[in-house]
Amino acid sequence: MTDTPEKKRDKNAADGEPTPLELLRAAREQLGELTGRTPETVSRFERTDSGWTVEAEVVEVARVPETMSLMALYEVTLDPGGRLT
Repeated sequence: MTDTPEKKRDKNAADGEPTPLELLRAAREQLGELTGRTPETVSRFERTDSGWTVEAEVVEVARVPETMSLMALYEVTLDPGGRLT
């Protein structure tokens, strides 16, 4: 029998670990503070030995039409608690 999302969330909270959604929100917020730009999407989210790796796509230069905008791919690492390292 598999755990429901609620049970998994409760298990993570009991372990003191942030949930995956909380980790993604923390990465987005912290990257936004560093760059001054809000990440558009997350293209990679992976657990590592030392925490997490997140790749986020950011619009660096907005142009019209949107297909001419310049995008950047940022790779950030988080510790197990969700702090940018």
